[in-house]
Amino acid sequence: MGAGHGHRLYFHGHSRVHRAAGHVKLLALVGFMLVVVSTPRAWYAVFGGYLLVLAVVIAWSRVPPTYLLKRLVIEVPFLLFALLMPFVATGPTVEVLGLELSRPGLLAAWGLVAKGTLGVLASLTFAATTEPDEILRGMQRLHLPDLLVQIMGLMIRYLDVVTAELRRMLTGMRSRGFDPRSPRHWPVLARGLGSLFIRSYERGERVHLAMLSRGYQGRLPDLSGARGHEHHHGRPAAIEEAAR
Repeated sequence: MGAGHGHRLYFHGHSRVHRAAGHVKLLALVGFMLVVVSTPRAWYAVFGGYLLVLAVVIAWSRVPPTYLLKRLVIEVPFLLFALLMPFVATGPTVEVLGLELSRPGLLAAWGLVAKGTLGVLASLTFAATTEPDEILRGMQRLHLPDLLVQIMGLMIRYLDVVTAELRRMLTGMRSRGFDPRSPRHWPVLARGLGSLFIRSYERGERVHLAMLSRGYQGRLPDLSGARGHEHHHGRPAAIEEAAR
């Protein structure tokens, strides 16, 4: 989270979308996703319109489409689940390439792929154009629960710490002949993830005790006035000071 780079999904830029207020973009994202989810699956042309709207926003943001497409791999598990639906769903069937597929299953798979892809792409665009501290300020301006804002802030602050520790664990495992892609080694991977969870929980307790010893009373300083006073690592200054 170096200066000027924000989180790993952030694409540094100076477009109108980048400069828009965080709470406005957050409201737009939530509203867009609610509309997409509530749209009947059979309204195929409407989904094309949603995709066009996203394409216009991405063009305004000047974020390279390949930058977002590479990060759509997070959707792969949902796509695999969608591929199974025409085979396991019941109801009238239709023959496709010699296979008997369920019509309701095909419609459900289409809905999952269309709505999921639009939602993920919209979220990636939001993350690529909004820095973490701006997201937190937007949540405060929307008067979301203060505890939720604190949890999000600390999660952003320590996400890189936890992922770096995971990489070190995997490197140590691979140096001992461990292959995370082999089903034979999945029990070892599961135990490693459990150990990482315990370490992260213990780290959280230590951070909380450190914050209490520095006067934390259940509420972090207001982030709305923290713009321009971020820590040199790009982390919100208020959270960095409270957790130091």
